[in-house]
Amino acid sequence: MNADATKALVPAVLVGLAVGVFSGLLGVGGGIIMVPMLVGLIHLSQHEAHATSLAAIIPIATVGALTFAVAGEIDFPVAGLLALGALAGAPLGARIMARTSEGLLKTLFGLLMTGVGVQLLLA
Repeated sequence: MNADATKALVPAVLVGLAVGVFSGLLGVGGGIIMVPMLVGLIHLSQHEAHATSLAAIIPIATVGALTFAVAGEIDFPVAGLLALGALAGAPLGARIMARTSEGLLKTLFGLLMTGVGVQLLLA
């Protein structure tokens, strides 16, 4: 393990724990929780945090989905349609993100989080 990975070990495990709890509890974690924590606690760039979050969410989502599937809580036709749309949109979003400046990416992310927060408070 290199020095940077060693310094990130405990914070990364704690971020993962928080994301796992929030993912299972609220159905969120990757972007809303993990990206800001990766930037703030582990000092990844915004680009690295987005990409790392996407990679880490695969096992997190799998475990959460299996838990809810066993409980009969998943609408599989809707989940399949969501997956189809996301599989088409994710590569496009990743390409756009790679071409977006760090500052604009942070601003867009902050605006998204603000908009989601306002929508949840008003719903």
